[in-house]
Amino acid sequence: MWRLARQRKIFALPPSFERIHPRAAAIPVVVEVPHAGLAADAEALATLVAPARSLARDADLYVDELFEAAPALGATLLVARISRYVCDLNRGPADVDARAVEGAQGAGHAHGLVWHRTTDGQPALDRPLPRAELERRIHGIYRPYHAALQEALDEVRRQFGFAILLCGHSMPSRGRRDHSDLGQERADVVPGSRGRTSAAAAVIDAVESVARARGLRVRHDEPYRGGYSTGRYGRPEEHIHAIQVELNRKLYMNERSLQRKPNDFEATRALCGALVAELGKLALA
Repeated sequence: MWRLARQRKIFALPPSFERIHPRAAAIPVVVEVPHAGLAADAEALATLVAPARSLARDADLYVDELFEAAPALGATLLVARISRYVCDLNRGPADVDARAVEGAQGAGHAHGLVWHRTTDGQPALDRPLPRAELERRIHGIYRPYHAALQEALDEVRRQFGFAILLCGHSMPSRGRRDHSDLGQERADVVPGSRGRTSAAAAVIDAVESVARARGLRVRHDEPYRGGYSTGRYGRPEEHIHAIQVELNRKLYMNERSLQRKPNDFEATRALCGALVAELGKLALA
């Protein structure tokens, strides 16, 4: 008992995410926003050397605000408040290597569960994390977040016979140094469905139709096919459909000053509301 209590004390962390329940008649949609947060606790800051500008540039700034109407439309909204530099919730738990964690044997990459390099090519850590620090983050941040996400999806599936997960993200308008499409201009909206395998065609088509109706350019799976959440939860054969939606940041913000573009921001927020509402109309059971 003492050992368990001691572990709980070691792994204790402030709330790193927020789950907001539907405020209207429920629809079969769960929205997750894993990368909008900027917070870092003291123990994470002890090894973090990424510039503050990189924390903001590599976050999906304002995406939580863009989807904030989801509960009023009947959807569940799950929003991470912790920075992805502390724990990237859209990565697998084994996605670490020795550059990020002492003694790690995995084939992780620079932007794994713990980032050791910014997308501008600068160091994010002054040294690899001790294994105990990785475990603290997994137990205190990663597992609770994914447990809450799974619970939300299970509740929706029990109620409707199926669930739709909309993974809300944003992307730079052009590929940066650590991206596969360096310097290339990106579409306005990128639906990621792992080659159209993580969701039914009706889900994928609904996202595209909402975007194209607003005159936006859509490109499926390029440069993002959907991350960990899309792959883990997107199982149409089990009646859970997942689609990652990447919004081009130039649609709603100035990428240099990181400020919102007031009119464009409201238009993008309306787009996100329309995406949630349209997905909520689907009957996939």
